[in-house]
Amino acid sequence: MNIEKKPTIEIAPIGEIHSCFTEKFGIPRQPGMVPAATAELELFRPYNREEVSRGLEQFSHIWIHFLFHESVADGWKNTVRPPWLGGSKRVGVLATRSPHRPNHLGLSVVRLQAITERKNGVVLLLSGVDFLDKTPVIDVKPYVPYSDSIVTAECGYARGEVPEVEVVFTQQALDFCERYGRENGRDIHTLIDQMIKQDPRPAKQKGKKSSFGMLLWDVNVRWSVTLGCFLVESCEQL
Repeated sequence: MNIEKKPTIEIAPIGEIHSCFTEKFGIPRQPGMVPAATAELELFRPYNREEVSRGLEQFSHIWIHFLFHESVADGWKNTVRPPWLGGSKRVGVLATRSPHRPNHLGLSVVRLQAITERKNGVVLLLSGVDFLDKTPVIDVKPYVPYSDSIVTAECGYARGEVPEVEVVFTQQALDFCERYGRENGRDIHTLIDQMIKQDPRPAKQKGKKSSFGMLLWDVNVRWSVTLGCFLVESCEQL
Protein backbone atom coordinates (compact mmCIF):
# COMPACT_ATOMS: atom_id res chain seq x y z
CA MET A 1 0.00 0.00 0.00
CA ASN A 2 1.48 3.33 -1.08
CA ILE A 3 0.87 6.21 1.29
CA GLU A 4 1.46 9.62 -0.22
CA LYS A 5 3.69 11.73 1.97
CA LYS A 6 2.23 15.12 2.80
CA PRO A 7 4.47 18.06 1.84
CA THR A 8 5.87 20.19 4.63
CA ILE A 9 5.64 23.96 4.26
CA GLU A 10 7.63 26.26 6.48
CA ILE A 11 6.17 29.71 7.17
CA ALA A 12 7.89 32.34 9.29
CA PRO A 13 6.07 35.32 10.86
CA ILE A 14 6.68 38.71 9.28
CA GLY A 15 5.63 40.63 12.38
CA GLU A 16 3.93 40.65 15.76
CA ILE A 17 0.76 42.25 17.10
CA HIS A 18 0.81 44.52 20.15
CA SER A 19 -2.84 44.56 21.19
CA CYS A 20 -5.07 45.99 23.91
CA PHE A 21 -6.19 42.38 24.54
CA THR A 22 -3.69 40.78 26.89
CA GLU A 23 -5.82 37.71 27.64
CA LYS A 24 -8.29 35.61 25.65
CA PHE A 25 -11.44 36.43 27.62
CA GLY A 26 -13.31 39.38 26.18
CA ILE A 27 -11.70 39.38 22.74
CA PRO A 28 -14.42 40.15 20.14
CA ARG A 29 -15.67 37.09 18.29
CA GLN A 30 -15.14 38.83 14.95
CA PRO A 31 -13.10 41.81 13.73
CA GLY A 32 -14.89 45.14 13.40
CA MET A 33 -17.35 44.44 16.22
CA VAL A 34 -15.42 46.71 18.59
CA PRO A 35 -14.12 49.71 16.58
CA ALA A 36 -12.31 51.12 19.64
CA ALA A 37 -10.13 48.00 19.92
CA THR A 38 -6.67 48.99 18.72
CA ALA A 39 -3.38 47.30 18.01
CA GLU A 40 -0.01 47.88 16.43
CA LEU A 41 1.62 45.53 13.95
CA GLU A 42 5.39 45.62 14.36
CA LEU A 43 7.04 44.29 11.21
CA PHE A 44 10.21 42.21 11.52
CA ARG A 45 13.34 42.62 9.45
CA PRO A 46 13.64 42.66 6.46
CA TYR A 47 9.91 43.43 6.08
CA ASN A 48 10.06 46.58 8.21
CA ARG A 49 11.55 48.71 5.44
CA GLU A 50 9.40 51.51 3.99
CA GLU A 51 9.40 50.13 0.45
CA VAL A 52 7.84 46.81 1.52
CA SER A 53 4.55 48.48 2.57
CA ARG A 54 4.70 51.42 0.16
CA GLY A 55 1.21 52.05 -1.32
CA LEU A 56 -0.61 50.21 1.46
CA GLU A 57 -1.52 53.56 3.04
CA GLN A 58 -3.96 54.10 0.16
CA PHE A 59 -6.26 51.38 1.53
CA SER A 60 -8.61 51.91 4.48
CA HIS A 61 -8.74 48.22 5.44
CA ILE A 62 -6.35 45.29 5.23
CA TRP A 63 -6.42 41.52 5.61
CA ILE A 64 -4.22 40.11 8.36
CA HIS A 65 -3.20 36.44 8.17
CA PHE A 66 -2.10 35.32 11.63
CA LEU A 67 -1.42 32.37 13.92
CA PHE A 68 -3.63 31.43 16.89
CA HIS A 69 -0.41 30.97 18.85
CA GLU A 70 -1.95 30.13 22.23
CA SER A 71 -4.04 27.31 20.73
CA VAL A 72 -1.22 25.40 19.03
CA ALA A 73 -0.37 23.35 22.13
CA ASP A 74 -4.02 22.23 22.43
CA GLY A 75 -3.97 20.66 18.97
CA TRP A 76 -6.90 20.74 16.55
CA LYS A 77 -10.45 19.38 16.89
CA ASN A 78 -12.76 17.61 14.45
CA THR A 79 -15.83 19.47 15.72
CA VAL A 80 -16.42 22.57 17.87
CA ARG A 81 -19.33 24.39 19.48
CA PRO A 82 -19.66 27.85 17.85
CA PRO A 83 -21.10 30.73 19.93
CA TRP A 84 -23.74 31.40 17.25
CA LEU A 85 -25.36 28.06 18.18
CA GLY A 86 -25.32 28.82 21.89
CA GLY A 87 -22.31 26.62 22.58
CA SER A 88 -24.51 23.51 22.67
CA LYS A 89 -24.36 22.16 19.11
CA ARG A 90 -21.31 20.82 17.31
CA VAL A 91 -20.30 21.47 13.72
CA GLY A 92 -17.17 20.60 11.78
CA VAL A 93 -14.18 22.79 12.57
CA LEU A 94 -13.90 23.85 8.92
CA ALA A 95 -17.42 25.29 9.18
CA THR A 96 -16.28 27.67 11.94
CA ARG A 97 -13.67 30.30 12.70
CA SER A 98 -12.45 28.43 15.76
CA PRO A 99 -8.74 28.73 16.65
CA HIS A 100 -8.57 24.94 17.06
CA ARG A 101 -7.85 24.39 13.37
CA PRO A 102 -5.49 21.97 11.63
CA ASN A 103 -2.88 24.71 11.09
CA HIS A 104 -4.19 27.27 13.61
CA LEU A 105 -4.33 30.03 11.00
CA GLY A 106 -6.61 33.04 11.38
CA LEU A 107 -7.79 35.72 8.97
CA SER A 108 -9.20 39.13 9.93
CA VAL A 109 -10.02 42.30 8.05
CA VAL A 110 -9.24 45.41 10.12
CA ARG A 111 -9.02 49.17 9.62
CA LEU A 112 -5.60 50.56 8.78
CA GLN A 113 -5.41 53.79 10.76
CA ALA A 114 -1.89 54.78 9.75
CA ILE A 115 1.59 53.58 8.84
CA THR A 116 4.43 55.04 10.87
CA GLU A 117 8.20 54.65 10.97
CA ARG A 118 9.97 54.22 14.29
CA LYS A 119 13.50 53.39 15.38
CA ASN A 120 12.92 49.69 14.73
CA GLY A 121 11.20 50.22 11.38
CA VAL A 122 7.68 50.34 9.98
CA VAL A 123 4.66 49.87 12.28
CA LEU A 124 1.02 49.53 11.14
CA LEU A 125 -1.60 51.13 13.41
CA LEU A 126 -4.85 49.13 13.40
CA SER A 127 -8.37 49.37 14.84
CA GLY A 128 -11.43 47.13 15.04
CA VAL A 129 -9.12 44.25 15.88
CA ASP A 130 -9.73 40.84 17.42
CA PHE A 131 -6.09 39.88 18.09
CA LEU A 132 -4.52 38.61 21.28
CA ASP A 133 -1.37 40.47 22.29
CA LYS A 134 1.84 38.98 20.81
CA THR A 135 -0.05 37.31 17.94
CA PRO A 136 2.39 36.29 15.15
CA VAL A 137 1.44 37.72 11.74
CA ILE A 138 2.01 35.60 8.64
CA ASP A 139 0.98 38.02 5.89
CA VAL A 140 -0.77 41.31 5.08
CA LYS A 141 -2.91 42.10 2.03
CA PRO A 142 -5.08 45.11 1.04
CA TYR A 143 -8.85 44.71 1.36
CA VAL A 144 -10.53 45.37 -2.00
CA PRO A 145 -14.32 45.96 -1.63
CA TYR A 146 -15.36 45.24 -5.23
CA SER A 147 -14.09 41.66 -4.97
CA ASP A 148 -13.84 40.95 -1.24
CA SER A 149 -17.37 42.08 -0.34
CA ILE A 150 -19.96 39.63 -1.68
CA VAL A 151 -23.42 41.02 -0.94
CA THR A 152 -25.20 37.82 -2.02
CA ALA A 153 -23.16 35.56 0.26
CA GLU A 154 -25.01 33.13 2.57
CA CYS A 155 -23.88 32.94 6.20
CA GLY A 156 -25.39 29.62 7.27
CA TYR A 157 -26.03 29.31 11.00
CA ALA A 158 -24.19 32.60 11.72
CA ARG A 159 -27.24 34.74 11.03
CA GLY A 160 -28.67 37.81 12.73
CA GLU A 161 -27.18 40.67 14.70
CA VAL A 162 -25.50 40.42 18.08
CA PRO A 163 -27.90 41.82 20.68
CA GLU A 164 -26.50 44.75 22.62
CA VAL A 165 -27.10 45.28 26.34
CA GLU A 166 -26.91 48.61 28.16
CA VAL A 167 -23.60 49.17 29.95
CA VAL A 168 -23.53 51.27 33.14
CA PHE A 169 -20.34 52.55 34.86
CA THR A 170 -19.94 53.20 38.57
CA GLN A 171 -18.48 56.58 39.50
CA GLN A 172 -15.16 54.94 40.38
CA ALA A 173 -14.97 53.36 36.93
CA LEU A 174 -15.89 56.64 35.21
CA ASP A 175 -13.27 58.59 37.17
CA PHE A 176 -10.62 55.99 36.40
CA CYS A 177 -11.37 55.99 32.66
CA GLU A 178 -11.19 59.78 32.51
CA ARG A 179 -7.85 59.86 34.35
CA TYR A 180 -6.39 56.93 32.42
CA GLY A 181 -7.35 58.47 29.09
CA ARG A 182 -5.78 61.78 30.06
CA GLU A 183 -2.52 60.15 31.18
CA ASN A 184 -2.16 57.48 28.47
CA GLY A 185 -4.06 58.87 25.49
CA ARG A 186 -6.27 55.78 25.35
CA ASP A 187 -10.06 55.96 25.22
CA ILE A 188 -10.58 53.01 27.51
CA HIS A 189 -14.15 54.07 28.40
CA THR A 190 -15.34 53.57 24.81
CA LEU A 191 -13.37 50.32 24.52
CA ILE A 192 -14.96 48.85 27.66
CA ASP A 193 -18.44 49.99 26.61
CA GLN A 194 -18.18 48.50 23.10
CA MET A 195 -16.71 45.22 24.34
CA ILE A 196 -19.22 44.51 27.08
CA LYS A 197 -22.17 45.54 24.89
CA GLN A 198 -21.33 42.55 22.69
CA ASP A 199 -21.72 40.24 25.73
CA PRO A 200 -18.34 38.46 25.66
CA ARG A 201 -19.44 35.76 28.11
CA PRO A 202 -18.99 32.17 26.90
CA ALA A 203 -22.35 30.48 26.39
CA LYS A 204 -21.68 27.97 29.17
CA GLN A 205 -21.26 30.78 31.73
CA LYS A 206 -24.47 32.63 30.96
CA GLY A 207 -26.93 32.16 33.79
CA LYS A 208 -24.30 30.49 35.99
CA LYS A 209 -21.90 33.32 36.77
CA SER A 210 -22.69 36.99 37.35
CA SER A 211 -19.27 38.59 38.01
CA PHE A 212 -16.43 38.82 35.49
CA GLY A 213 -13.00 40.33 35.06
CA MET A 214 -10.87 41.08 32.02
CA LEU A 215 -7.58 42.75 31.18
CA LEU A 216 -7.35 45.61 28.68
CA TRP A 217 -3.81 46.84 28.16
CA ASP A 218 -2.65 47.12 31.81
CA VAL A 219 -6.10 47.65 33.33
CA ASN A 220 -8.11 45.09 35.28
CA VAL A 221 -11.82 45.65 34.59
CA ARG A 222 -14.45 44.12 36.90
CA TRP A 223 -18.05 43.95 35.71
CA SER A 224 -21.22 42.11 36.58
CA VAL A 225 -24.56 41.14 35.13
CA THR A 226 -27.43 42.95 36.80
CA LEU A 227 -31.13 43.22 36.03
CA GLY A 228 -31.43 44.70 32.55
CA CYS A 229 -27.82 45.85 32.14
CA PHE A 230 -24.12 45.13 32.55
CA LEU A 231 -22.45 47.07 35.38
CA VAL A 232 -18.78 48.09 35.20
CA GLU A 233 -17.97 47.98 38.89
CA SER A 234 -14.31 48.98 38.99
CA CYS A 235 -11.14 49.58 36.98
CA GLU A 236 -7.63 49.21 38.38
CA GLN A 237 -4.28 49.79 36.71
CA LEU A 238 -1.84 46.95 37.32
